[in-house]
Amino acid sequence: MIFSKRSRYGIRALIDLAQHGSGGSIQLSEIAERNGISVKYLEQIFSALRKAGIIGSVKGPQGGYFLAGPPGSLTAAEIILALDGIYFLDKEEASGNGEAAARAVQEKIIGPLNGWLDGFLRSLTLKELVECAEQYGDADQNMYYI
Repeated sequence: MIFSKRSRYGIRALIDLAQHGSGGSIQLSEIAERNGISVKYLEQIFSALRKAGIIGSVKGPQGGYFLAGPPGSLTAAEIILALDGIYFLDKEEASGNGEAAARAVQEKIIGPLNGWLDGFLRSLTLKELVECAEQYGDADQNMYYI
């Protein structure tokens, strides 16, 4: 299973883009600054997301990036696939004496986990992630320190 820093940062950046991009495009430097991610690394991530059709871009001094569709139609699975290529556990393989055990592990552990993971990531939308982030943001604003 792969859930790399690239995917984590990509999801964080897309949450930020969804939160702040309703008025148009957002510059990468703004997203990078708010999230503590280097601009160079975000350039690589956004290049992959643009190629996958998840985001669009506008060139020029007032340019930036925007979501290509509504946050409710974009799933975590699509984002991770665009950035990492795959998120499944590797198939269990063995030969000889270990083949029966490997088949058991594949059938009873890896196969069901991959099925659950796929269903979960395909049902989780960017909109849900944005709503969750906003709840945490609201909670942070209501904290009082003495």
